[in-house]
Amino acid sequence: MKQPLAYIHPDAKIAPSVVIDPFVTIDRNVEIGEGTRIASNVTIMEGSRIGRNCTIFPGAVIGAVPQDLKFKGEDTLAIIGDNTTIRECVTVNRGTAAKGKTVVGNNCLIMAYSHIAHDCLVGNNIIIANASQIAGEVQIDDFAIVGGGTLIHQFCHIGAHVMIQGGALVNKDIPPYVKAAREPIAYAGINSVGLRRRSFTNEQIRDIQEIYRYLYLSGYNNSDAVEHIEAELPATRERDEIIMFVRNSKRGIIKGYL
Repeated sequence: MKQPLAYIHPDAKIAPSVVIDPFVTIDRNVEIGEGTRIASNVTIMEGSRIGRNCTIFPGAVIGAVPQDLKFKGEDTLAIIGDNTTIRECVTVNRGTAAKGKTVVGNNCLIMAYSHIAHDCLVGNNIIIANASQIAGEVQIDDFAIVGGGTLIHQFCHIGAHVMIQGGALVNKDIPPYVKAAREPIAYAGINSVGLRRRSFTNEQIRDIQEIYRYLYLSGYNNSDAVEHIEAELPATRERDEIIMFVRNSKRGIIKGYL
C-alpha cells in the first residue's frame, strides 16, 4: 500500500506488499523487499537496499551520503537485511570508496537515535541500543549486543556474542564471547548468559573461559598467551576464532581489568 501523501521516485523498486505511510520520501535507486513497513516521515535516500519484513520507524534516515570529507559522490550502497527493525530517528549512512557499502544484516534491532556510519559491517542478530554512535568502518559480528549510549571508534572490530556495557567508550577491538565494561573499557568476563541462551554447552563455555584465563589472567602478553593457547588447549571452533581475532586485530584488543 503506497500512501498518496508519500513521495516515491518512479525509478524506485518497491515490492507490492510494502506498506508506506504518509510523508515518506523514497529516492531513486532504492529497492525495498516484500512485507516491509515504512512509517511516516522516514527518508530513504539513493543507494538504499532494504530487505523483506523490515520495519522502519518514524524519523529514520537510510542511505544519506557519508559524513566523511573524503567522499566524492561515488555510487555506493546502504544495505539493510531481512527482518530488521530500525527504530525512531536512526541514521544509516551509505558507503564510500573504501568498501562501497554500509551493511546491517538480518534480524537486527537498531534502537532509537543510533547512528551507523559509512562502510560499517553490522552482522546478523545484533542489538544496538538507544543513542549508540558507531563510527566509520566499524565491524560488529553476529549476536553482539551494544548497550545504550555506546560510542565506538572508527575501525574497531566487535566480535561475535559480545556484550558491551551501556555508555561505553570503545577504542579497541573486543574479542568474541566476552563482556566489556567499566571505564576505561575492559574485559569483564565472558558473556555466559548470552551463550547459554544461544545453546552453547557448559563444556563450550568452560573452554572459552579457559582461553580467556590465558589472555587476561595469566600475566602473558597477547602474543605469548596465543602461543600457549595453541600449544596447551585442544583445538575447537571457538578457540581458533579467538586466536584468529587476536592475531588479526589492527587496533589491539581491550585490556583486562586492573
